[in-house]
Amino acid sequence: MKRFILLTAVIVLGACSGVKKTQEALNTGNYTTAMNKAIKNLADNKTKKGHQEYIVLLEEAFAKNAAREQQEIAFLQNDGNPANLETIYNKYLQLKQIQQRIRPLLPLYINDEGRNAEFNFVNYDNQILNTKDDLAEHLYQNATNLLASAKYKADYRAAYEDLKYLEEINPGYRETVAKMDEAYNKGLEFVRVNIANQTQQIIPERLESELLDFNAFGIDNFWLQYHTNPLENVKYDYAMNLDFMEINVSPERINETQIIKERQIKDGWEYLLDRDGNVVKDSLGNKIKVDKMRTVSCKFFQFTQTKTAQIGAKVSFTDLRNGQEINSYPLSSEFLFEHIFANYQGDKRALEDDLMLYLNAREVPFPSNEQMVYDAGEDLKLRLKNIVSKYQFN
Repeated sequence: MKRFILLTAVIVLGACSGVKKTQEALNTGNYTTAMNKAIKNLADNKTKKGHQEYIVLLEEAFAKNAAREQQEIAFLQNDGNPANLETIYNKYLQLKQIQQRIRPLLPLYINDEGRNAEFNFVNYDNQILNTKDDLAEHLYQNATNLLASAKYKADYRAAYEDLKYLEEINPGYRETVAKMDEAYNKGLEFVRVNIANQTQQIIPERLESELLDFNAFGIDNFWLQYHTNPLENVKYDYAMNLDFMEINVSPERINETQIIKERQIKDGWEYLLDRDGNVVKDSLGNKIKVDKMRTVSCKFFQFTQTKTAQIGAKVSFTDLRNGQEINSYPLSSEFLFEHIFANYQGDKRALEDDLMLYLNAREVPFPSNEQMVYDAGEDLKLRLKNIVSKYQFN
């Protein structure tokens, strides 16, 4: 019983807290929040006794919000600034949307007052359509003027954003799509990518191809394009240069290590003898047997094949408009080839299990210099990708 009373108290307190927060939102002029909270609770159960206060709060918040929004719309319209059209358009949309959310809840009956809550719904369709037409023309003309007078790529990008929004609210309006393409192409920044090899080693074609695969770099920049094969008709804004400064491949080496191992092993059995050399017996008179141990030894010959490759490079970014280098970053990576095999002389039972594994291995061919450089380039690719994917030119 106590548990039931406690649970009931928690539910009541939770309901009171929700109403209190809705009232606070209403009192502070945050009408949208107040309406959202009231609608959510009433949509769950509009006839619940504890939700009566939400009906009263929703009625008041709706009336005050509509009055304030209409007053602000009138002020913006009287101002006569076309830049206000987007705000006016969105306010009409919001007024209509809140009505559409309340309508399915009706009627909402207020028990204490013996009446249905009153909501003065207004048909905003004409206002929305008229404002959208005015806004569409304003956006179109503004973008057209920007395209005609643009001096910087930022101007083309601003025109593109206007046209993109125009296409969203009024698809197919005049030549919006064509002008969007124009604004995008003129707002793009192009980066010319070059690879230079200042070493005596040959860079594997596969490594060079993967280093230039910018599609795999995950570059998330709508206004930036990297070209690994420069186009004659493109005026490049920046250059990215990847310079291989050093590529070192070590000689092939096989190092030998010799280890002598000894171990006590079981070699049959024998009778346990006392100090006098007599066979010891147990309590039942049986002769006691013990393991017969002996020492075995083994010469273990370990051979370690090694070969290393190191790459030292630099990636730099240059502003082609003034020829100045913006930033440069050193890149380095290394790859180690290592293979261990072994043989032995003597009794291999003297060897531990981890050494026994090497007896099953055999000498293998060393990787070619080209393969070594490619493998060293794996880490280089990751480092380059990390730089390029995060780099911002402005």
